[in-house]
Amino acid sequence: MSDTTSRGSISAPQLLADALLRSVGGGSARLRVTGSNTNSTQAEVGLVATAFAETELSPVVMRKLRPSAKDGDASQWEMLVSATSVQARIRALDLPSAKALFAMTLAVTVAGNEYLIESVAANEAFGKVYLYRLTLREVHAQSL
Repeated sequence: MSDTTSRGSISAPQLLADALLRSVGGGSARLRVTGSNTNSTQAEVGLVATAFAETELSPVVMRKLRPSAKDGDASQWEMLVSATSVQARIRALDLPSAKALFAMTLAVTVAGNEYLIESVAANEAFGKVYLYRLTLREVHAQSL
């Protein structure tokens, strides 16, 4: 039996991940990214001001990871992100990969709170990424 529906390049695992994220109350996250034209030598020496932009990913789900043993450490969170949303942002920003998108992300804002990306992992099924897992650390005012 073959799948003859017209869904384009979206695979079944991607559709399932999107549905799961939405069904558990998935919200949205805003990524603050640097402009993609900062690869020139003028930008490296500070002659060209770096441009910033915000882009939105949805659906995303956040969960708090175990607290650290040290007092005063910022909380760690895990954010599950739809791969279809990431792929749409990659196309919109004309980037080569998700790795490039997350590398140029300065901060992630979810529900008014800011986080820094510590690590990124991708979950795959049948050779296609269906979900990204970002480990985030909460930003406190004193750490700015």
